[in-house]
Amino acid sequence: MKKLSWFNKFMFFLNIVLTVLTVIAYVLPFLAPRAFPIFSVLTLFLPMFLIVNGLFFIYWAIMLKRQIILSALVLLAGITFINKFYKFSSTASPVEQGDFKIMSYNVRLFNLFEWITDKSVPADMLAFINEQNPDILCIQEFSESAKMDFKVFPYKYVMMQGDNIKTGQGIFSKFPIINQGKIELPESHNNVVYVDIRKGLDTLRVYSMHLQSVKITPDVDEINHDNINSMDQKKSQAILRRLSKAFTAQQQQAEIMVQHTKSCTYPIIICGDMNNSAFSFVYRHIKGNLSDSFEEAGKGFGQTYNFKYYPARIDYIFADPKIKVKDFESFSQFEYSDHYPIMARLSMRN
Repeated sequence: MKKLSWFNKFMFFLNIVLTVLTVIAYVLPFLAPRAFPIFSVLTLFLPMFLIVNGLFFIYWAIMLKRQIILSALVLLAGITFINKFYKFSSTASPVEQGDFKIMSYNVRLFNLFEWITDKSVPADMLAFINEQNPDILCIQEFSESAKMDFKVFPYKYVMMQGDNIKTGQGIFSKFPIINQGKIELPESHNNVVYVDIRKGLDTLRVYSMHLQSVKITPDVDEINHDNINSMDQKKSQAILRRLSKAFTAQQQQAEIMVQHTKSCTYPIIICGDMNNSAFSFVYRHIKGNLSDSFEEAGKGFGQTYNFKYYPARIDYIFADPKIKVKDFESFSQFEYSDHYPIMARLSMRN
């Protein structure tokens, strides 16, 4: 191999910087965000880091340079992270008697404020849900204003809050709901709701979570439109403040929810909008020994959020070890909310 040219020396320098950032992102899921709230943002960009590391690997391979070893080691060390970002293949298990489907969907108030100009959005959402025919439906950012008809679900628990604009969560079920409740999250409009469902001889608990939003984009009134430099500075400061606050709040919320699950004697399913990536401390804490349905039976990127920079996955369905994940799908072609619906087919293990 020949010595590096000045251009390749520069490329290798960038490769080293990327390696450092990637390794830090590898470690952050094991560190509490309240200790390093700003650094925790790196976990949001880990998918991008992995992609660029892959590009460096290809580049050094084409150039026949030994610098390929650095990229190879980084990718090898992050093999488990890659599996959370992209599933290369998956085969759904055959449908059997006793299988049941659960769907989770952040519906963004059923397009109440017409972010999408098409007025048929609520009806299209309902038609889609009826077509997929889940047995259990968990909805985040629920609104009763759309007057959605969920008559196919004879059992429901809807929790609403707010004064002028009421929002909340709803869990709808074809199986009897024998208990229900909510988990109050301190100093937050977000919450977690749960129901205990009787399915045949089995009872299971379903949690629907909606954790603190990261809110990267500042509000309009926080920006000084008279001065571009001032606008950029205020925007950056607003992003940093919100990231710090959001990651710290998410950690507290995750701890409260996990503590609540410890008192449950039934097999549990946790689903909903975590507002964080699969590379975060919050994900690792909530998942615990549960199965991530996407990792078990998904394929591709499993994108759940309409984020223009890379296929983000921030909505999840986690299943108890006593429950088998047989299939998983993310409907990223269904663009009637900023989130995409996800659905898993499950069955109780014998």
